[in-house]
Amino acid sequence: MSTLIALVLFGGVVMYAIFGGADFGAGFWDLTAGGVERGRRPRQLIDESIGPVWEANHTWLIYCLVVMWTAFPSAFAAIMTTLYLPLGLAALGIVLRGSGFAFRKVSGRTAEERVNGAVFAVSSVVTPFCFGAVAGGIASGRVPTGGNGDAVTSWLNPTSITGGILAVTVCAYLAAVFLTEDARLRDEPDLESWARRRALGAAAVAGAVSIVGLFVLRSDAHRLYSHLLHQGLAFVIVSVLAGLAALVALRRAQPRMVRVLAVLAVGAVLIGWGAAQYPYLLGDHVSIASAAAPGPTLAALTVVAVVALVLVVPSLALLFMLQQRRRLE
Repeated sequence: MSTLIALVLFGGVVMYAIFGGADFGAGFWDLTAGGVERGRRPRQLIDESIGPVWEANHTWLIYCLVVMWTAFPSAFAAIMTTLYLPLGLAALGIVLRGSGFAFRKVSGRTAEERVNGAVFAVSSVVTPFCFGAVAGGIASGRVPTGGNGDAVTSWLNPTSITGGILAVTVCAYLAAVFLTEDARLRDEPDLESWARRRALGAAAVAGAVSIVGLFVLRSDAHRLYSHLLHQGLAFVIVSVLAGLAALVALRRAQPRMVRVLAVLAVGAVLIGWGAAQYPYLLGDHVSIASAAAPGPTLAALTVVAVVALVLVVPSLALLFMLQQRRRLE
């Protein structure tokens, strides 16, 4: 049952990384869209694309936190007492990002709009970097069993920094892909071309960072590197093939196919990480079974998780469908 709950937890991580990541990536393109006039239409596209869904996607983060502290309380405590700096920065980034996004819409003056837009955009870059750094710290075994690990080196290390950079670039890639489809639905070919070029550039950067990341893992987290090329190899291959196919679809201006392939590429590499990490929850010293809560707690949590998914998934699907059909403007 502990393995089942771990799969449920990791499923939430994947969903948040994909859908929440696309929202964070939109903030990256908002940051780099240019001045007030040159960036006005791209920013308007970003606002219309993420406006109805950006807060709803945090459902997956709340879901992951609740499952983690209920099912694996000792591991949750170890993570929180070691990686509290990047997690605190990420939480602050989420709050500031939401505030900046909301206040920008009602700013009465250009100066206020710029400040709120900058807060939204910068927070959209800092937050995924911190989440990527947290993942790197956990995967490289820098969270001790009893917690209270080094507050600095646990997330400022080669694996964590690489993970943070990769998280930012992958979020930017997903956002550009989603924006390409949204621009097509709005029949704005110039914005579609704008988003497509950025998706191609982000894909190239993400691919380069991934290759560099393999060398970083080999020297800094050898066990994870070894298992990634054995237990997670099939998922890595699927990710590479889906990523290459997405590039072809982008070049051929097939945004609908690109969206599916991009999600598959990102999801597959995340699942590959999970497969490489198994059966451990923290590094290679805390297993899923040893960190699990008692059986009755896991049984109750399983029931609650199923009920939550039955309620949440259709609701989010309806939200995304209405947003794609522009019924929420």
